Amino acid sequence: MQTVQTALWVVALLVCLAIVFDFMNGFHDAANSIATVVSTGVLKPGQAVLFAAFFNLLALFVFHLSVAATVGKGIVQPGIVDTHVVFGALLGAITWNVVTWYYGIPSSSSHALIGGIVGAVMAKSGAGALVAGGVLKTVAFIFVSPVLGFLLGSIMMVVVAWVCRRATPSKVDRWFRRLQLVSAGAYSLGHGGNDAQKTIGIIWMLLIATGYASATDASPPLWTIVSCYVAIAMGTMFGGWRIVKTMGQRITKLKPVGGFCAETGGALTLFLATWLGIPVSTTHTITGAIVGVGSTQRASAVRWGVAGNIVWAWIFTIPASALVAAIAYWISWQLF
Repeated sequence: MQTVQTALWVVALLVCLAIVFDFMNGFHDAANSIATVVSTGVLKPGQAVLFAAFFNLLALFVFHLSVAATVGKGIVQPGIVDTHVVFGALLGAITWNVVTWYYGIPSSSSHALIGGIVGAVMAKSGAGALVAGGVLKTVAFIFVSPVLGFLLGSIMMVVVAWVCRRATPSKVDRWFRRLQLVSAGAYSLGHGGNDAQKTIGIIWMLLIATGYASATDASPPLWTIVSCYVAIAMGTMFGGWRIVKTMGQRITKLKPVGGFCAETGGALTLFLATWLGIPVSTTHTITGAIVGVGSTQRASAVRWGVAGNIVWAWIFTIPASALVAAIAYWISWQLF
């Protein structure tokens, strides 16, 4: 009986740590959802975070749990995950999020979590314990999602410019101040749908490993789904203001029409990835879309030095979080 009680406490503490990560994910990635709509002046910051949080939560009723299934069952071979692995993965992801938030770098919470899982699993059992297909498609979308965001954002900008070629600038600005509310809502919906499911996936992984859920279950317990969507919405409400400035103004100057095109291109990318069950980075996606919109004006409209620094952060995210996760796994295994 004592052993079961101890296991329950350990699982409960790790679930709480996962919820903390989910909250930080929303906090860290709030800039992805609100930077454009705040920077173009369509919404005030306080209004924007409430708006984004509402659509984060609404995603609970829209998207199938395909991404959660990939994270929970498609990254690590069955029988490998234990409480030490989950602890290492979460600590690695949280540490990287804190560091990048402090320096205002829009890195990927998603890839920090995947890097954490990879690092902890490799510390325990080596690379052979990973499911190659799940890891490879996640890594591939480090490159695919910003490129797709770039292409869709720039195509949207070209199409809108052609459609509105006879309209006056003041009329275009007035139209897209309204339309940007639609695009920002769609992007926040995609953000909630993809990102909340990653935490659902790791909790599901934990419950399967500790015997509180079965690998044959079609979905995780309802409480995990609801708590993760609520946590990411709450994190978004508090906002990661250090990153908003980088995303909304330092990469390129945006007007409402540009914000609409960037958010729409990013939202389409997120909807596609979530439908395919691929955990992608909302940060990578919206950054690519913003750069795409800026580049249609002129190449000099994009501050390529800022964009380059962001790309370096993307490159280091998985190995850095994996290293911290491996160390955390080893410490946890030694002490407990």
